[in-house]
Amino acid sequence: MSYHRVLIKLGTNLLTGGSERLNLEVMSSLVGQMAKLHKQGLEVIVVSSGAIAAGRQHLGLVKERKDIPFKQVLAAVGQSRLMDAYDQLFGWHEITIAQTLLTRSDLTGRLSYLNARNTLLALLELHVIPIVNENDVVAIDEIQEAKFGDNDNLSAMVASLVDADLLMLLTDTVGLCNADPNKNQNTQLIKRVDRIDESIVDLASASCGNQGTGGMMTKIEATKLATASGVAVVIADGRERDVVIRLAAGEEIGTYFQPTTSKLESRKRWLLSRTSKGSIYIDRGAVAALREQNKSLLPAGITRISGRFERGGIVDIMDDEKGMGIACGISNYSSDDIAIIKGAHSNRIMELLGYEYGAEVMHRDNLVML
Repeated sequence: MSYHRVLIKLGTNLLTGGSERLNLEVMSSLVGQMAKLHKQGLEVIVVSSGAIAAGRQHLGLVKERKDIPFKQVLAAVGQSRLMDAYDQLFGWHEITIAQTLLTRSDLTGRLSYLNARNTLLALLELHVIPIVNENDVVAIDEIQEAKFGDNDNLSAMVASLVDADLLMLLTDTVGLCNADPNKNQNTQLIKRVDRIDESIVDLASASCGNQGTGGMMTKIEATKLATASGVAVVIADGRERDVVIRLAAGEEIGTYFQPTTSKLESRKRWLLSRTSKGSIYIDRGAVAALREQNKSLLPAGITRISGRFERGGIVDIMDDEKGMGIACGISNYSSDDIAIIKGAHSNRIMELLGYEYGAEVMHRDNLVML
């Protein structure tokens, strides 16, 4: 089993060791493992909880108030301190990180979805590790008790966003069990789930991992979303020795969830389910670049356009010579922009428009061949 792009979600209970403050020893161990994967050539993205705990620790407060504005204050105080801890820990391994704060609406809006995807992919290309967190200061749904899932659903959405191969949901429990181990000594770990059905949901509601904001039920909900997008998921105990390295190597730890579709099928289905806003016609050279070389669509290969669409719109790509569709995807530029830059080299985009959103009219990761 070979993974290239992995997303690792770290829960609050794991990062604090069950205490009221961040456990730097635990964080250092996890960062060391991720650094090893990074140096082996794997692309790593982290979705991290812990901002509220870091804020509470810095202010010297205990868990008394649970109202949303107070938690947002803690998140605002703690987010920079959480990132500072990651910056120092990854810095020891000479790895650059980038803070990425998202809200759920960032991944549902057309333009914000495109911006978030392009930014994360660009960071990975530069060998930077994104540290993603829900923007607790403004995201009401996330901060409410067990409503959004303490970054579980966020991690699944980001895994789908960047076409991750594997999502690790690391927590302080062994995985999905057939009963609550606190109530039943004969509890057994379920090592593999091929499809999440009602029986799995029922187990999650009564199984291990119900502490914390997330809980096992939200992890199953997130897993269902990720596997439907072609991402494999593992729910495992982050305290296991070298758990990140071993999971990336394909070792069976915790509960493994099989993707229910391929990433290509999922992305193709998502794109094809959207209504095309127009068409971009390209020449023979551009057709060959897309089909045979898996290249991005550059303005130089565009001959003409039809229809009107905004940046971030779903657009068909047509072989102008044969008059047939060969691909569809998300455009980085509007139809008005493309009408100006078509046929030009990418290095002239700024000159022609006065601004640019990248060298590609459509990035290879944002299109599917038909």
